[in-house]
Order: sequence, then C-alpha cells, then structure tokens
Amino acid sequence: MDEKQQNQLNIELSEEVAEGIYSNLAIITHSNSEFVIDYVKVMPGVPKAKVKSRVILTPQHAKRLLNALTENIEKFESLHGTIEETESVGIPMNFGGPTAQA
Repeated sequence: MDEKQQNQLNIELSEEVAEGIYSNLAIITHSNSEFVIDYVKVMPGVPKAKVKSRVILTPQHAKRLLNALTENIEKFESLHGTIEETESVGIPMNFGGPTAQA
C-alpha cells in the first residue's frame, strides 16, 4: 500500500445530512477553547427564528475553516465575479456570550 492510500480518509455522508439545511444567518461565539457557530433560518415578518444547526470547533479548526472559506470565495469570484454584500440583518448579536460576528 502506498503512502497516499494510507493517508486516505473515507467520509460517509448520510442521506439526511446530504440534504443539508438552509441558513441565512450565522451567529458565532467563542470561549478560550472553542468557537460555536449557530446556523439560523430567519424568515421575513417572523419575529422568532430557530437555530437549525450548531457546529463547535477548536480555535485551530476555526482558523482552518476561515482559510478554506477565503480560498473558496476567491476561486468562486474569479469564475463568477464579485459577491455583492447585501444589507445586514438588524437583530441583536449579544446572546449572552462574547460579541458575535456573522
């Protein structure tokens, strides 16, 4: 077995997870040991929104995610043009943790 095969990781994707979830808001909080990303679906005219998914990362993995997103956005924009930012959602971002960024 060569080195490439030894380092290969097989990743399973269940049908349920493959369907994905829709999110148009991410609330990010952190402690000294982890980053928490809550993915929320906010609907117009509905005053309540539920967290649809939560991902907890180590600071190192959060930075790797940032780098991977940056690289992928650059590739996307080189093919499709600049992604225009829309207006921000006017909701409080202090849910009891450190100030969140979305």
